[in-house]
Amino acid sequence: MRTKQVNFLIAFAAVVLFSFSCFCISRMTQTNNQLINCRNHILEFKENMLRLKNKTETNRQELMKTLNRMKDEIEQRENLSARLVEKKVNTSDKIETVTNAFEILKFFLPHLRKVGRIYPNVIIGKEKTGVSFALGIPTVNRGNHTYLKQTLTSIVSRMTLSEENDSVVIVSIADSNEDYVKSVVDMITKKFRKQVKSGSLEVISIPAYFYPPMLHDKESTEDSEKLERWKTKQVLDFCFLMLYAQPKAMYYLQLEDDIIAKKSYFTTITDFVHNITSNTWFSIEFPVLGFIGKLFKSADLTDFVQFFLMFYKDKPIDWLLGYIFQIKMCHPGETTEKCIERNREIRIRYKPSLFQHVGIQSSFPEREQHLKKI
Repeated sequence: MRTKQVNFLIAFAAVVLFSFSCFCISRMTQTNNQLINCRNHILEFKENMLRLKNKTETNRQELMKTLNRMKDEIEQRENLSARLVEKKVNTSDKIETVTNAFEILKFFLPHLRKVGRIYPNVIIGKEKTGVSFALGIPTVNRGNHTYLKQTLTSIVSRMTLSEENDSVVIVSIADSNEDYVKSVVDMITKKFRKQVKSGSLEVISIPAYFYPPMLHDKESTEDSEKLERWKTKQVLDFCFLMLYAQPKAMYYLQLEDDIIAKKSYFTTITDFVHNITSNTWFSIEFPVLGFIGKLFKSADLTDFVQFFLMFYKDKPIDWLLGYIFQIKMCHPGETTEKCIERNREIRIRYKPSLFQHVGIQSSFPEREQHLKKI
């Protein structure tokens, strides 16, 4: 009996052990499968992370390239903006300088006080500045007669290249006739293309609002009144041109539109100015008569213009030029000889004349002038 119980227990234990072994084997198999799955997941995760890393690096590089391009573009735009601002400021400074020069007109011409900015119409020009000489040539319509092309040809052709580069010739159209303005512009752009391109030749026109109401009155038929208006307008035309030319150069040479310059005139003027030992002079006259060929320091032009404007209704401009030297240098009670001697210190006269007057038809309508030597 005991043997059967022992056998039963042994058999039961064997069954239990077998069952437990099977269970353990089953669990181990499942665990092993889970480990394999886990390992596969880890490998897959590592691969995904590696792909993500590679993708992130690629994205980072692309992002850096994009940022660098944006940085370059921003720098380029900033540099361009800076250049544009600088150019605008420089241009504004130039215009502002000329505009400020014209402000003195409002003190002498009350009708201009209602005008905001006084500035000529620059038809042809590159705003050339910083040169030694500015040559001013006012021009008006003389009907069927014109001497301007002949005048300009002699002026520019008798300069050397270096003299042309160190100067600017300004033609000021002091006439509201649109056909005449167009004819002057057409002639200059065709015949003096080189000087226009280099900026050595400019063309401006004086705006109609500059002139006082008395000069717009066309009703008077009296020759004496017309002549007075013509003289008055001529003074104002010279003043306007002087103010425009002042900031451009060290010296200003006043010319007219019906003269011929002699050979090497510009070299002669330059050498003569540079050889003057005293710097106290106010005017050098290369012809003696009239207002042609008068050289001024640009720094003194404002003083001359202010004096001319005080008496622009009373006397022609060449008379006013003589008066300003009398007032400046002559003392009450002294003899005329002493006054003239003192005038020679600041009013220098060069001989012989460097310019020949050729115009027969005056700028005053229906009037001829046969004066040749000046």
